[in-house]
Amino acid sequence: MPWKTTTDRAKKDLAEGKRPSTAAGEFVREEMEHVRRGKHGARSPKQAIAIGLSKARRAGVPLKPPARGKASERTRKSASRAYEVGQGKRKPRAPSPRRSAAVEGALRRERRSSASARELSRQAKGAAKRRRGGGRAGARRGTKRSSR
Repeated sequence: MPWKTTTDRAKKDLAEGKRPSTAAGEFVREEMEHVRRGKHGARSPKQAIAIGLSKARRAGVPLKPPARGKASERTRKSASRAYEVGQGKRKPRAPSPRRSAAVEGALRRERRSSASARELSRQAKGAAKRRRGGGRAGARRGTKRSSR
């Protein structure tokens, strides 16, 4: 269950006309905080981000599932189900208590360092490289530099 402050911040972002990904970022931030505080761990920063995005979709943030080819079919299906739950097109179904306990136990055994500054930096740099600009300096590459 997301914190009330998280859902309030996300709603505020959407009300201000910001992109759904910005609102979803609040849920990702909360998930990183869970890992840092030791509520549970994550195998990688990418897993923590995925959990946060799923929570955002289920909470009603209109974040579309990834397009074909961008993620595995399994991920896309899971994201579209979460999106439908958040948009009220599908009834939310709680997993069985046994499954909930298994998932929580598995996450509790994972490492906590996946939310460290170093790991998040590596994740951000890798994601930036995969974007169209070809890295962090990609935005600057197309601009003319003023000569002195």
